[in-house]
Formats: sequence, structure tokens, C-alpha cells
Amino acid sequence: MCGIFGYIGPKNAPEVILEGLKRLEYRGYDSWGIAVLSEQIKVNKNVGAIGDLNRSNLPSSKIGIGHTRWATHGGITETNAHPHLSSDNSFALAQNGIVENYQSLKDDLLKKGYKFKSQTDTEVIVRLIEEKLSKARAGALKSKKALPASRQDLKEAVRSAFLDLEGRNTIILLTKDNQLIALRNGSPLVVGVNEEEIFFSSDTLSFAPFVKKIVVVDNGQMAYFEGG
Repeated sequence: MCGIFGYIGPKNAPEVILEGLKRLEYRGYDSWGIAVLSEQIKVNKNVGAIGDLNRSNLPSSKIGIGHTRWATHGGITETNAHPHLSSDNSFALAQNGIVENYQSLKDDLLKKGYKFKSQTDTEVIVRLIEEKLSKARAGALKSKKALPASRQDLKEAVRSAFLDLEGRNTIILLTKDNQLIALRNGSPLVVGVNEEEIFFSSDTLSFAPFVKKIVVVDNGQMAYFEGG
């Protein structure tokens, strides 16, 4: 089943995310990873049981995402573990689900010159978002209009790419602009809120003791939060 976890708040994000992933261990996994934003996005990925932060080399941060993976596309390797980075390190993405049309999407992206480091269908989503961004910016330049605001541009590219995916999928992104973006179609996604913190997860079990309000994200919805 895998697990997704995200956090924005005053506490140290790597520690909060690690504990959240441990609460999702029951869902099954063979590898795991965490991405946080400091001066840039830093990712640590591992095979096997969830360990501790002493070996992660992750900086202190107030925002980040984590993932527990159960291999479907590609072997059990650190490269195939989530989160996956964009080519320019502007965002990191984790996914629960299976992209049923990933091969046709990947073939099209390969023809356009995109490179892949992993064997996963998840990295196809990353490159697809990059392609949507590229098209949007090329269109703006061609029409001699001002480029869209970068944050809105990315949100639209994520939405558009997500609509191209077939199958049950939920994704979460951490961006270099201090944002978390998540979309759901089939695989569960819930958001927990209190005065200073926002949690994203596959299951309320991972954050229920720490929040006052829980929101269930419906299929076809996007959840978006920006850190301070």
C-alpha cells in the first residue's frame, strides 16, 4: 500500500516525517525516503527498515515530505526509492499508486529527449510535469506575454500532468518555493491541521494525536499549502 507523509510547521521536519513514516509501517514497504527544504531541497533515500536521522545527513528544516515504497516498477534500490527530484532540483515528488499508462507516457518523453535515472513510473510523473512547464513557458514567450508567476505555473503543470495519469494515484510535491502540493485519485490522502502545523498523510493514524482538525481530500482534489 505504501505511505505518503508531509509536514509544514515549527518543529524539525525530518524528525516529524520520520516518526510519521514509522506510524505508516503497517502499510508495508521495502524502501523509504525523506526530502526537506533548507537552502535547497535535500533528499535521503534508503533500502530496508526505517532507521534514524543520525545517518541521514538531512539539514534542519520546517517543511518536507516522506515516503515508504513497496516496489512495483523497478527493483528495490535507493535510486528507485522516493522522493524523486526534478532535473533542476526545483521540486521533489512522491507517489502512491500505479500509473497504468506510464510506458506510453515514458516513450513519448524519451522521444522528446528526457532522461530517466530510475525504473519507476513515479519518475515519469516528474518528467511529465517538467514537460508541461516547458510548454507553458514556450507558449508565453511565443505570444510575447509575460511569463506566469512561477508558483501558479507549477501548480497548473502539476494539475495538467496529473490529469494525464491513468489508474489510482496520489502524489505529493515539495517545491523550492516552500510549498507542498498534493493531489488524489484513488489512493488515500488526508490533511491534519492545528494552529501552527499542517500534516499530509495516507492515514490519520500518523498524525491524529497532534491535530485539531482532519480533512479528507476527495478524488480529483488538490491540497496546497505554503510555508512561512
